[in-house]
Amino acid sequence: MPEVEIRIGGRTFEVSCQEGEEHYLQAAAGMLDTEASTLTAQIGRLPEARMLLMAGLMLADKTAGVEDRLREAESEMAALRAELEQLKNAPGPAPERIEVPVIPPQITETMAELAARAESLADSLEDRSGD
Repeated sequence: MPEVEIRIGGRTFEVSCQEGEEHYLQAAAGMLDTEASTLTAQIGRLPEARMLLMAGLMLADKTAGVEDRLREAESEMAALRAELEQLKNAPGPAPERIEVPVIPPQITETMAELAARAESLADSLEDRSGD
């Protein structure tokens, strides 16, 4: 079992840990040291047990706050997932009715008749001017 030397609040401690867990121990000690350093800066030198207790409590308080925010976020995520599922299962919007103008067949027939008359008039004008 490896022995790891850590510093907390300006004091050095030797701690054992599982093989491969050294960097986790160092990270945890770093967090505890940050809190202990804050205490030492505010209050001054404290007995070792009190410093570790207070630093641990400060760290636990921060952790509890993060856990509360995480629970709130998880609750919001669950509500959003439920809303998303509801929207997925809801029927789509009714199709929009779009009216496309259609030319009645009578107008088409009338236009064809007018075109034929115009061509007939043009032909007769051509015949007259050709004479």
